[in-house]
Amino acid sequence: MASPAGPLGEFLRAQRSRITPADVGLPDVGGRRVSGLRREEVAVLAGVSADYYARLEQGRERTPSTPVVEALATALRLSPDARNHVFRLARLSPGAQPVPGPVSDELMQLMDAFPHAAAYVIDPGFQIIAANATARALLGESQLAHGAMDFVFLDPAARAYFQNWDLVARAAVSALRLAAGFSPPHPAVLPLITRLRAESAEFVGYWEDHTVAGLSMTEKTINHPDVGRLTLTYQTLDVRDAPGQQLTVATATPGSPSADALALLGALEATRSSHG
Repeated sequence: MASPAGPLGEFLRAQRSRITPADVGLPDVGGRRVSGLRREEVAVLAGVSADYYARLEQGRERTPSTPVVEALATALRLSPDARNHVFRLARLSPGAQPVPGPVSDELMQLMDAFPHAAAYVIDPGFQIIAANATARALLGESQLAHGAMDFVFLDPAARAYFQNWDLVARAAVSALRLAAGFSPPHPAVLPLITRLRAESAEFVGYWEDHTVAGLSMTEKTINHPDVGRLTLTYQTLDVRDAPGQQLTVATATPGSPSADALALLGALEATRSSHG
């Protein structure tokens, strides 16, 4: 059941709970019954009335002006991703999540030109729609077939695969919430959220945290069943000529055991493909 506060009110309340008075230079008066800032304190910082801010959080006011949302974003110290998200929730920016077409031949060629890196493309629904040989070997059949979100939360193997599963899971939910803020979101996003909420208690806990950020996690440690442990650095980029697609490239420090293991994965996949 949808909350009466609506997405905007829920988001504002969650962000308010993360900030202490000391963070924004306010005195911490005793008897505080809420975690983070009070509504009245946010209102003062944003230069709006306490009643108006309360109505925003309660869902009784859902059409704030651009200056008000800008002031709230500053008062709540929102990150760039979270700032863009709150503007979308307030319906003050172009909100439609694009539905990209197929991966271009040129991008496929680029990924194949990375022999020492795992490169793959995801769509707005977090399905892996293209991958080079090294990425196919690194990701494995479950992620390739069902998508990154399903693997993280619904496949028990993910907890052994990711050395830092909790951090990976939090980053995944944060990116999914960002995708859900588009109006309308990609057609696959809301059904994905519904399924994960129904099937994963851990997902529900992270989802209710209301953290918003793109796919920004830069390092993961993976326990791969074929080559053992790898520590990889990830870079995710928007595909300029196909809005909605994101290219992720995972690399290892040159000369490291992880680099050797990543190269071995590529070679194993090439051998499997040649015998397939």
